[in-house]
Amino acid sequence: MKNISAGKWDEKFKIFLKKYYWNEILQLANEYPDQRSLLVDFSDLEMFDRELADELLENPDDVIPSAKQALQQIDLPIDALLDDATVQFIKIPNKVPIRDIRSVHLLKFLAIEGMVRKATDVRPKVLIAAYKCLRCEHIVYIPQAGKKLFEPFECENETCGKKGPFEMLVRESTQIDAQRLQIQESPENLKGGTQPQSLDMDVEGALVGHATPGTRVIVNGTLRSILRITKEGKSPFYDIYLQANSIEYIDTEFSEIEITPEEEEEILKLSRDPQIYDHIVKSIAPSIYGYEDIKEALALQLFSGVPKHLPDGSRIRGDIHILLVGDPGIAKSQLLRYMVKLAPRGVFASGKSASSSGLTATAVKDDFGDGRWTLEAGALVMADMGIAAIDEMDKMRTEDKSSLHEAMEQQTISVAKAGILATLRSRCALLGAANPKYGRFDRYEGIAPQINMEPALMSRFDLIFVLMDIPDKERDLKIAEHIVKAHHAGEMSEQRLLIPGTMITKEDVDSEMQVVMPHINPEIMRKYIAYAKKNVVPVLEEDARKHLIDFYMNLRVKGEGKDAPVPVTARQLEALVRISEASARVRLSNVATLEDAKRTTKITLSCLKQVGIDPDTGAFDVDVLTSGTSKSQRTKIKIMKDIIRNVASRHSGGKAPLEEVYVEAEAEKIDREHAESLIDKMKRTGDLLMPDPTHVRII
Repeated sequence: MKNISAGKWDEKFKIFLKKYYWNEILQLANEYPDQRSLLVDFSDLEMFDRELADELLENPDDVIPSAKQALQQIDLPIDALLDDATVQFIKIPNKVPIRDIRSVHLLKFLAIEGMVRKATDVRPKVLIAAYKCLRCEHIVYIPQAGKKLFEPFECENETCGKKGPFEMLVRESTQIDAQRLQIQESPENLKGGTQPQSLDMDVEGALVGHATPGTRVIVNGTLRSILRITKEGKSPFYDIYLQANSIEYIDTEFSEIEITPEEEEEILKLSRDPQIYDHIVKSIAPSIYGYEDIKEALALQLFSGVPKHLPDGSRIRGDIHILLVGDPGIAKSQLLRYMVKLAPRGVFASGKSASSSGLTATAVKDDFGDGRWTLEAGALVMADMGIAAIDEMDKMRTEDKSSLHEAMEQQTISVAKAGILATLRSRCALLGAANPKYGRFDRYEGIAPQINMEPALMSRFDLIFVLMDIPDKERDLKIAEHIVKAHHAGEMSEQRLLIPGTMITKEDVDSEMQVVMPHINPEIMRKYIAYAKKNVVPVLEEDARKHLIDFYMNLRVKGEGKDAPVPVTARQLEALVRISEASARVRLSNVATLEDAKRTTKITLSCLKQVGIDPDTGAFDVDVLTSGTSKSQRTKIKIMKDIIRNVASRHSGGKAPLEEVYVEAEAEKIDREHAESLIDKMKRTGDLLMPDPTHVRII
């Protein structure tokens, strides 16, 4: 009966392919054998024959060979044989989340969406093994299926019939390229606190070698099972894997976020509101009071600038990196978590628990059975096209921080481990948070040494905000009222949910919740951001470009004197352009105006005032940020070195008594406290040596 059905499907597929895909078949015949597969849209098959389409989903093992047979048997007007061509089905409606796969799905045709977590090397796999009997030289062909290689039990030659020995003939055997992938649920589809689940895939033929870790894909194929074998023997539990028939690559930004026409209308209506910036700022972490300037910068980070591809092959990033530094207990982590929730694609990692391999990528011995080394994508690769939030950056190990350099500027991650050389994409915005080393932020010391971060890494952040917990009666009262109101609203909501017969009504809860209610619904906000990033590409107008250049030049002019500090570098100018583009995207405008440029310079100036000012002189000095030592500090260090040399020259052994050094420093207008901190700094950098507690010596 099955053979009759298969024959019926062969004819049906021939009619279907000729009717719908004749041009594609001719093109395939021209490009064969370089191109070996024909892509068939499932909706076309459904339109042609609903019964056949349903049969494909239910019994793919019967239908897919029929489709392949029909393609190979079609009479072509050109002299070509498609004897090894396959049919790949795409746009399958039967999409099942990895965590919802059950036993009912076994041997069904499914679409699985997710992110490639691991990919093995491409290796040949034997489909039909040719064995030669070494006694009579008769060759027997054995089809191979499953994970184990099958060998002949005895020679098929009637005159021989011996049980070996046999030799496998590689040249006569039929082989196919094969690869194993591991697909993991996409981070944006995970609910809070759930661990992402994964599924192994077998890919063969034309499908191999294209998917790299971090790539988002939809894999269409047949779900199969394999018996699990443990040390105790065969287990009643089965392992499942998907035998891939086709792979669709989701490479467009945020294509997984579907926007209905009604939602698009609401998004466009929001963008025309003159108060849109205020509404978006009020929609970011409304449970946290204040920080309007930081929330505005975070909003611009969500929208990001425009990435540019230049003729020489280089790429300028559009993502805006932000670092929040500050005292404990001022809601840095809450801001980070809210941003990850709001971003269309976000990944959260904590510095203490994240290693460099966990952030970037690592080479691991694969658990696919053959023990080869494979690449496993980390947090920054998983956040590709989204936001990676890294908390507690100050507590990361130095070697782990160094892995962020390339990821932040070039937005790629190069891996050279265990013989694997690969470059993965990590086009994400980085939002970092760090606590000062000694608990509280000291504005008289450079920011870099306080958070134990290299100046080279610091300079890659476009905006750095310092959040200081300074007591202020009026502001503290407002924060206290806001916190208590938020708790009160939460208490009322919980009581209404958990205690039957409570007097609290829904209206009471709603009115109290107003204080922590985002102005724009988070779901609409995510779609608004996705829509802006997908459809809006702003161009800076003449006035805006001139304003940014003037702002940059005015700051640079302050560094022209011989002893003047360098106020900003070209990196800050690039950041200005990115932030202006993001500001235009908030309004869904394709033109970045003078207003956008002014908003950018206002935010940048507030940042520079917090972190780029030399506390001794009050002048802008980018070195405070990038090297941790301001120009005035470097001058004072030079003076201190000269003083120590002079004092040491008056004493035997080249040792300078500390008390004499402090006296001479005061004569040069460097007070004792400052002199002590400079000596301490020189000790840390290895310029000074203390042979005993009362003497110093220049190295």
